[in-house]
Amino acid sequence: MATWKCVKQCGACCHLDPEERPDIAEYLTPEELSLYLSMVGEGGWCINYDRLKRECKIYSNRPRFCRVEPEIFLDMYGIEPEEVNDFAIECCEQQISGVYGDRSLEMVRFSREVGDW
Repeated sequence: MATWKCVKQCGACCHLDPEERPDIAEYLTPEELSLYLSMVGEGGWCINYDRLKRECKIYSNRPRFCRVEPEIFLDMYGIEPEEVNDFAIECCEQQISGVYGDRSLEMVRFSREVGDW
């Protein structure tokens, strides 16, 4: 069975382009939406993402919407805790595919890490 985990130096989720997330206002509070939009930088990348090191500069203090935790997914998306694993894997696969491509090194690394390979 595949088990979700964050793959270091991927950063696909740090590509915040609001045009690619048209439903974002449906699951963020007005304050979170304002914060989210303020984090969008050049090319749609988060201003807190170090593209050279490929890591978040505020990881330990990142906003709620940047976290994969059962309580957050229940509140934001209505995803029950027992469904978070599969939902998170699907979200990552879609985001990685959209940002880097479905045959990218990032997709290969993610698939290997979650045991989906």
